[in-house]
Amino acid sequence: HGFYATGTSMVLHPRNPYIPTVHLNYRYFEAGSVWWFGGGIDLTPYYPFVEDVIHFHRTLKQTCDAHHPHYYQAFKLWCDEYFYLKHRQETRGVGGLFFDYQDTQGKLYPVSYPGSQIDTPAARYSQAVGEVKGRTWENLFAFVNDCGNAFLPAYVPIAECRRSTDYGDRERNFQLYRRGRYVEFNLVYDRGTIFGLQTNGRTESILMSLPPLVRWEYNYEPEPDSREAELYKTFLKPQDWLNWTQSS
Repeated sequence: HGFYATGTSMVLHPRNPYIPTVHLNYRYFEAGSVWWFGGGIDLTPYYPFVEDVIHFHRTLKQTCDAHHPHYYQAFKLWCDEYFYLKHRQETRGVGGLFFDYQDTQGKLYPVSYPGSQIDTPAARYSQAVGEVKGRTWENLFAFVNDCGNAFLPAYVPIAECRRSTDYGDRERNFQLYRRGRYVEFNLVYDRGTIFGLQTNGRTESILMSLPPLVRWEYNYEPEPDSREAELYKTFLKPQDWLNWTQSS
């Protein structure tokens, strides 16, 4: 079959290191009688604040809960799994939502999709939930549409709160260094980037999500007990952010 694919993508790389990078993509794919929705949103802070992360996840959960009580947890776990740099053994950021191959079959995490894993938290959760009955093209489209509309209330309050925070060369250099992880993920793991390049898409458009300035540093280690060290210790591993405590 020929195929039809459409979607919307956005990435913001703020200059101020205290404002997180944010990415979203929501898409639809159709080939003959087969169709599905996919997409997600994730947050990548450099100097994170727990209250910002909780706000981000709480907003996404409210959106998901309006459509199905298991959507948030299933797609949050899938996001933690997907936005993971295996060669660095760290997540790209603090996660959000990720889903793909969502159709009327009702499997929240289809283990048959390319790249799926059978024994992961997302896979086990989906298996425990079972198939979601009664889904239609229309209500899946409504869910994806609401996810897109959740961007502003999820992200703008964070940006407004942090936009006037002062920073210097140290913070800026660390931000540029961490942006390198964004480049690594997009070029090595990101399915959208790989799909676009393999299907002769517009290269400039495909790669425009990369940050405009990046730096690498050999064998970087953050100073002990620093804000930079806290990012590595707490925020670059999957967390249950809606039930997060200092001892998590």
